[in-house]
Amino acid sequence: MKSRLACVAAALLLLQPLAAQYRTALPGYRYEFPRDHFNHPDFQTEWWYYTGNLKSADGRRFGFELTFFRQAVSRDPARNAAWEIRDFYIAHLALSDLDGRKFYHAERTNRSGPGLAAVNESLGRIWNGNWQIQWQGSDQELKAVDERFQLRLTLHPEKLPVIHGERGVSQKEEAPGRASHYVSVTRLATSGVIDLGSKKFEVIGTSWMDHEFFTHQLNSNQTGWDWLSIQLEDHSEVMLFHIRRKDGSIDPYSAGTYVDAGGKTTHLRATDFTLRRKMEEPSYGRRVSHPLEHSDSKTWHRARSENTAGIPGTDRQDKTSPELLGRRHRSQWPAQFTNAQRRRLSGNDRVRSTRSARAIGPSRLALRRAFRQESL
Repeated sequence: MKSRLACVAAALLLLQPLAAQYRTALPGYRYEFPRDHFNHPDFQTEWWYYTGNLKSADGRRFGFELTFFRQAVSRDPARNAAWEIRDFYIAHLALSDLDGRKFYHAERTNRSGPGLAAVNESLGRIWNGNWQIQWQGSDQELKAVDERFQLRLTLHPEKLPVIHGERGVSQKEEAPGRASHYVSVTRLATSGVIDLGSKKFEVIGTSWMDHEFFTHQLNSNQTGWDWLSIQLEDHSEVMLFHIRRKDGSIDPYSAGTYVDAGGKTTHLRATDFTLRRKMEEPSYGRRVSHPLEHSDSKTWHRARSENTAGIPGTDRQDKTSPELLGRRHRSQWPAQFTNAQRRRLSGNDRVRSTRSARAIGPSRLALRRAFRQESL
C-alpha cells in the first residue's frame, strides 16, 4: 500500500500543470476565521493535522493522529467532470495503545469524485471516506473508522488560533513565496470514545491541530525537517522545527513559536534555540532521549523528553522517520522566561521527522505518508 501510494502521488505530481497557476504564501495575508480553517484551492498543497494524547478512566494511555492532505493537480476549467482529478486527497490515521504496546495505522487516497473526499466550509466538514472532521461552532467532532479501531472525539479549543512565523507567513527559505501560511490550535480539550477490538474506552486528554497551505516551500538544498510540539501543564506550548540541508547543516530558516498561558505568541528564530536528536539502535523497550535547548540574551529555557513506550514495530529507522505519538514529556523550564525561579513541569509532546523532503515532490505531502515507519 505504501509503495503504491508513493507511485500514484509521484505520477500525479509529475503530470500536474506548472505551479504558476497557484498563489504563493506571501507576507500580509489577512487571516479570517472560521473561513481560514477550511479549503484554500488557490494554493497547491494543504493539510490539516490532528494529534492528541488521551487517557481512559482506568488510566490506559493512547496517542492518536488523523491527517487530511489536499494536493492540487489541475485548475483547468475544462476539467470539471465529477471524476476528474482536480485535487488528490490523502489521509492518515494512527492509534498508539501505549500500555497495550500496540501501534495501529491506516492510510487512504481518493479523488473528490461525487463526494468521496473534500473540504467544504459551508458544511463545516473535512473528510476522506468515513474519516472526517465536523465543525460544530468552535468545537470539532473527529470520527474515524478502521476495521481494528474507531475514534469518536470532540475537540474544544482552549485558546484562539496561533499564526506562526512573521507577517503572516512561516518562511522556509529566502525567495519570496518559499513559505507557508501556518496556523495551529495548540490546546484542544478532548473527550470521547476509542473502540479497540472488542473493548470500548471513554477517554479525555488534549490535542493539537496544525493547518498549513502553500504552493512552494523547500528548495533543492533542503532535504527534510524535524518538528516538535509540546503542551506543558502551565498551559503554555512550544513548537520548534529544524530544516536540514544537504551538507548536514541546519537551515537558518528553521524556527518556532512559544505560546504563553494567555495565548500570547513569541516567534523563535533559528538562532534562538538548538534541537539535538539522540537516536539509539532499534530495540524494543528502548529509551530514546530527545533534548531541546533554547537560549538567547534575554531568555533561557531547557526541555528534555524521554520516550520509553517501546512498542514493537514502531522504532524502525527508514527513509522516513515520522510521528512520535502519545509521549509523556518532562521538562525543566524557568518561570516567566527568566533565570530566577526555575520550576519543573510536565506535559505531552509530539515529534515528526522526514529524511528526504525531495523523495516525491517539493512539498511535505508525500513524506508524511509514513505510519508504517512511525516510531514511539
